[in-house]
Amino acid sequence: MIDFKSTLKIAIGSLKVNKMRSALTSLGIIIGVSAVIVMLAIGSGANKQVQSNMESMGSNILTIRSATAKSGGVSMGMGSKPTLSVKDADAIKKNARGISCVAPLMSSSRQVMFGNQNWQTTIYGITNQYLYIKNYEIKDGHSFTRDDNNNAAKVAIIGSSVERELFGDINSVGKTIRVGNVPFKVIGTLVSKGTVGPMDQDDLIFIPLTTAQRKVFGTDFPGSVNQIIAQAESLESSAIAQKDIEEILRTRHNLGKTQENDFEIRNSAEFQEKMKSTVRTFAILLASIASVSLVVGGIGIMNIMLVSVTERTKEIGIRMAIGARASDIRLQFLIEALVLSLIGGLIGVAVGIIIALTVGLLFGTAIEITLSPILLSFCFSGLVGIGFGYYPAYKASLLNPIDALRYE
Repeated sequence: MIDFKSTLKIAIGSLKVNKMRSALTSLGIIIGVSAVIVMLAIGSGANKQVQSNMESMGSNILTIRSATAKSGGVSMGMGSKPTLSVKDADAIKKNARGISCVAPLMSSSRQVMFGNQNWQTTIYGITNQYLYIKNYEIKDGHSFTRDDNNNAAKVAIIGSSVERELFGDINSVGKTIRVGNVPFKVIGTLVSKGTVGPMDQDDLIFIPLTTAQRKVFGTDFPGSVNQIIAQAESLESSAIAQKDIEEILRTRHNLGKTQENDFEIRNSAEFQEKMKSTVRTFAILLASIASVSLVVGGIGIMNIMLVSVTERTKEIGIRMAIGARASDIRLQFLIEALVLSLIGGLIGVAVGIIIALTVGLLFGTAIEITLSPILLSFCFSGLVGIGFGYYPAYKASLLNPIDALRYE
């Protein structure tokens, strides 16, 4: 029966004799494990950041936009031909399945002024439902009241970027800004949501929808809007809701079977899933590349162990001569390879965590370190040690004691 305890003691003792070699052998594993930890931390952080960005923009959103107008045969872009109305939004809310909230809106870029400061931003004519769908929160002041929309009140809620550019450190609530020649009283400011790619979610101003229609943008026909935002109850119901919305709008717009839609529907769920899939693929790719260095480290262990077998041939012969079996010799070298890998794995985990945190601090990269990749990397380093250490151990166990004792 194999005495595991004494074999382990002999294996560790052999590693201590050649400390420098043992350290250099473990270096490949240290680099491999730390690379895997760093790459997975960056990949997980990127996935979490994308998910957070998507949630900040609202989830399960269906965006319905007006049709494309053409001038001289040139397309003017989606939303340039008004075909949607507030009544369309009401019909969607009433008849479409799986819809939790609907918000009609108008938007356009305008110059905004306060005192001698001015700023180009996007003005949105909305109802309070839009704030709910898009996850906007009021920081100071309050939201629109029912009377604000009923009376087309000249009031505004501004994003943090607009507040910073126009007011600096001054409290903007209660102040009057001008959108073109129309004065607006600031009744609220928004909690900052940051940027998503090139889009600044705080560079905007909200005004009541009726105010936008009557006093800022004007309308091509009573109640017209250029977008309708609908939120589905869940990811699963968004496809059903999209189909219902298309049927409702085609019926309301009197479109025949052969006529194209005079509107466009975009489902954010599809985009979100594609983004998440892309980030997951990117994370797997990074981890796969990093794992190659672990394999390289394993090859290093195998090479060093083969050299060790050659150098310790006489030692192996003496051990066999005094009663050690082939299984004892094999186990000894396997344990040496495993110990080297596990020590390298532990150091690699620590180094990887330190590097990942440093990268996050220096470059502002989203980093997420979880237990799963740490355990996975550590276990994989052990498997690498056993896998690549087996051949040298097997070769050592096949030595003939007589030939081993004669080896110089």
